[in-house]
Amino acid sequence: MNGYGGHLTDRYPAFSMDADDSYPVRLEAEYVEEANRLTTFFRYLLSIPHFIVLWFLGIVAYFAYWALTLVVIFTGKPHKGLFDFLVGYNRWSARANCYYWLLTDEYPPFSMD
Repeated sequence: MNGYGGHLTDRYPAFSMDADDSYPVRLEAEYVEEANRLTTFFRYLLSIPHFIVLWFLGIVAYFAYWALTLVVIFTGKPHKGLFDFLVGYNRWSARANCYYWLLTDEYPPFSMD
């Protein structure tokens, strides 16, 4: 739903919890067999810098989302720069949240790539 609601795709998501490889926006997280106990304890502290930066980027993303909405309404196609920014913001946010919620042990980079 985040991909459709965030103007990342025009395809409405399926009403299913099953993996759909044909849907253009996907989140994949590998199961961690054995988590690092030390980083699990400090994970919440290690996530704080990401969430501070993402909070400020989220404000910019809010305005970029509405600007992209107006661009699509009036031109019929998304602006590449706004689209790339929103994709990068969502990518970084997903990586930080997966780390915070113990879905991965890999520390997320400070990057929108």
